[in-house]
Amino acid sequence: MRIEPVLPSRAYQTFQVAAPRSTHFERVTCERFECQAATNGWVTAIDEATELGQKQAYYIRRSSGRKFSEEKTPEGLTRFTFAGGQDCFQGHQQRIEVPSIYMVRSGDYRSLGRPRVHTRPEFWVEEFAEQTNKIRDLQNRG
Repeated sequence: MRIEPVLPSRAYQTFQVAAPRSTHFERVTCERFECQAATNGWVTAIDEATELGQKQAYYIRRSSGRKFSEEKTPEGLTRFTFAGGQDCFQGHQQRIEVPSIYMVRSGDYRSLGRPRVHTRPEFWVEEFAEQTNKIRDLQNRG
C-alpha cells in the first residue's frame, strides 16, 4: 500500500539504486546456480484440462529432452516426475560484478524526471543525507 503524497510531484526527489536485469544479470546453468531441482529431481503437476496445461504437457513429452515419468493424480492432474542430473526449467540468472546505478530524479512515482546518475556511490549517499537533513530541519521548524 502506498501513502498518498500531500504535495505535488515536483516537491519530491526520488533516490534510486538500480541493477537492471539486462545489464547486471546473466543466465547461468543449473550446475553453476547449484540448483537443487536439477541435482535432486523435481515434480511438476499440470492440469491438462486447460489449454495452457495441454501445451505444457506437449512440450514436456515432445520437446523438453528431459527424462521423466508421468502419472495421473486423483484430482485429474498429470504429475511429471523428473530425475536428478538434468537441467530444470527455471532459466536461472545471477548478478554479475557490475556496479549498481545510483540515481536521483526530480519528482515521485507520479512524474519522474530524467535521472541524474552519480559516478560514485558515496556521492549519492552524501546527497541523500543532505536531503534528509533538509527535511528534518524543516520538520523541526514546524
